[in-house]
Amino acid sequence: MAKSPNTKHQTPGKHQAPNTKNGQWRYLRFDVWSFFGVWCMVFGVCAGVFGVCRGAAPFASAEINNPEFFPILPWDPYHGWKQQTHVEKRLNGFESIAECHFNMAGFVLPKDLRACEKLGLGAILLPDDPVFTNFNYFRAWHKLTDQQIEDRIKRIIREGKSSPAVVGYFINDEPGVAEFPALGKAVAAVRKYAPGKLAYINLLPDYATLGAPDRSQLGTTNYTEYLERFVAEVKPQVISYDNYMVLYSHDLKDSGKAASYYQNLLEVRRVAQEHQLPCLNIVCANQIRPATPIPSPANLLFQAWTTLAAGYRGVTWFNYYGPGYKYNAIGPNGEKTLTWTYLKEVNAQVAALASTMSLLTSTGIFFTSPPPVPGLPSLPGSLVEAVSSEASAMVGEFKHRDGGLYVVVVNLSLERSARFMLKTMQPFALAELVSPVSGKPESFESKDGFWLAAGQGVLLKLK
Repeated sequence: MAKSPNTKHQTPGKHQAPNTKNGQWRYLRFDVWSFFGVWCMVFGVCAGVFGVCRGAAPFASAEINNPEFFPILPWDPYHGWKQQTHVEKRLNGFESIAECHFNMAGFVLPKDLRACEKLGLGAILLPDDPVFTNFNYFRAWHKLTDQQIEDRIKRIIREGKSSPAVVGYFINDEPGVAEFPALGKAVAAVRKYAPGKLAYINLLPDYATLGAPDRSQLGTTNYTEYLERFVAEVKPQVISYDNYMVLYSHDLKDSGKAASYYQNLLEVRRVAQEHQLPCLNIVCANQIRPATPIPSPANLLFQAWTTLAAGYRGVTWFNYYGPGYKYNAIGPNGEKTLTWTYLKEVNAQVAALASTMSLLTSTGIFFTSPPPVPGLPSLPGSLVEAVSSEASAMVGEFKHRDGGLYVVVVNLSLERSARFMLKTMQPFALAELVSPVSGKPESFESKDGFWLAAGQGVLLKLK
């Protein structure tokens, strides 16, 4: 089964199967040192709070139709899900979230909005409703009348008191298709009474169980049907889902489980693009099971950079405080952990690139041959003909709103740094590296290829 909503656990289930150009070219060779990878994290090159040193839009660009909407979100209720385990004050609270380069605070109560505003953190609002005593509150939409659904939405909107920190409202997590009709009414109410705000719903991964609605998690015979019905029946503003198979696959060593990560990434992107919706990915920042690997610089970088390479509009980490899990960013006594340090610097890279990535449209995803798992699209693409390296690579091709061309290259190895040489389909006068430290384009010399640390990626602008 998939994870229970109260603890957001997951257990591997069934997998969903996935769904030549001529031209001039030249070799583009770059010196991109692994300084931007593990060493950046170890020595803490990036410092400061996201939104200050990174120049990010405050509150994660609180309107979801804002071009700069690019949430970096901890998937965590700040005070917990259950009334009986409510945490009022944390040793490392909102300040630590901001310091960790998140631009959103997670799921908060109305009383937290002033703190979020002070730190420039966006927020997904939870209800200040006496009926909200545990997560079952969010499973009850289908039991409500249309008027009760609308009243519930109007109440939480009022509780937000027009705070600029409110990005949206928490509606549900991992629903099956039987819940879609009621969720569609909740989304419609948010659109009606709080236009521009997000009705936050997160979907199951492709390894949740398949079958009849009353006998499975998805309620469909395949994952694509689940996604398409969500779009048709709920009419969402974004498609968000979670997939923790990078850790479940023992750092990609189990290729069958690793296949789920790649296939889910591509299929959600495909459906989102088909319906002109942004997509969000929730990835893992804890030891998801006692026998699985722990968060590392490499597997955190890999999850973040493959999400960027696929053209997603944000990165969400499960989780931050995480009772019931080990190796979280914040430990059991409220202390910052080594995972927090790793996550801070991975988030710093995402934050530095967000202002550019938010203006890019993904035009293709490709892999070096042989791909890491069967069935993935291989090079050549439209911009990149080939990538030469001893490590596998993922290539994302993009077009900027101003017509500019960009490429993301990711080192898919979690074990080693590697040198990469990029061969383009046509000659470009020069290329610029968009720095994952400053977010600014930088010119660099062309020689000897470019090096990427394990799991690290690079964003290049072709001219």
